[in-house]
Amino acid sequence: MILLCGGIPFLWNLSGQISGRAGFGQEYEIVQSLVFLLLATLFSAVTGLPWSLYNTFVIEEKHGFNQQTLGFFFKDAIKKFIVTQCILLPVTSLLLYIIKIGGDYFFIYAWLFTLIVSLVLVTIYADYIAPLFDKFIPLPEGELKQQIETMAKSIDFPLTKVYVVEGSKRSSHSNAYFYGFFKNKRIVLFDTLLEDYSALNKEPTEVEDGENEEIKSKTKNKKQGCKNEEVLAVLGHELGHWKLGHTVKNIIISQV
Repeated sequence: MILLCGGIPFLWNLSGQISGRAGFGQEYEIVQSLVFLLLATLFSAVTGLPWSLYNTFVIEEKHGFNQQTLGFFFKDAIKKFIVTQCILLPVTSLLLYIIKIGGDYFFIYAWLFTLIVSLVLVTIYADYIAPLFDKFIPLPEGELKQQIETMAKSIDFPLTKVYVVEGSKRSSHSNAYFYGFFKNKRIVLFDTLLEDYSALNKEPTEVEDGENEEIKSKTKNKKQGCKNEEVLAVLGHELGHWKLGHTVKNIIISQV
């Protein structure tokens, strides 16, 4: 419908009118492009909203995974949109500038720029972007942490820290991942993966902060999470990707 009804040219012309009213004429192509991008992503967010709501509050709810309230969902969606624009608009403006001044080989410079941006985002995501949405705490000293450090050492994985992320306020799905370059690797475990740390296993009186208050009514009676050996099995799968160089290979393949 967008293509048949000329939606993209309409949005481009509308962007030109908006930037023109702000004092930026047709020579300010980058400004118009950024307005266009902002309107396009806003349109996508609004039209995609019914599908996201259905996925979260019908499908996920039906199978017992959803832990969000409607208020939390919209707060999260708005925050994601703002953070995305804060990254997308400056990066796009620099990319368009490189294309304008790059000459016949602009695509080489544009590729190098996007490669650098991708590597920077991968590096800073877990430290600076993810904490805007979820709470990260160091995994307390204990048997599980010792077992994780022993397993990492057995394959020379340069582990520096192990974190637990509070994923239970969003979903009861479990996950684990690692991040970081060179000798500064960190492991992140979802609290829903850990039987001893999942907020879904706590009694209502144990729930303290306001945000966790929202999941009280959704707390299930069954135990959530895995035993230590099961957690190590999940983590062993993730560390296997590192040991076999899958991450680096995927980056090279995607760049080619």
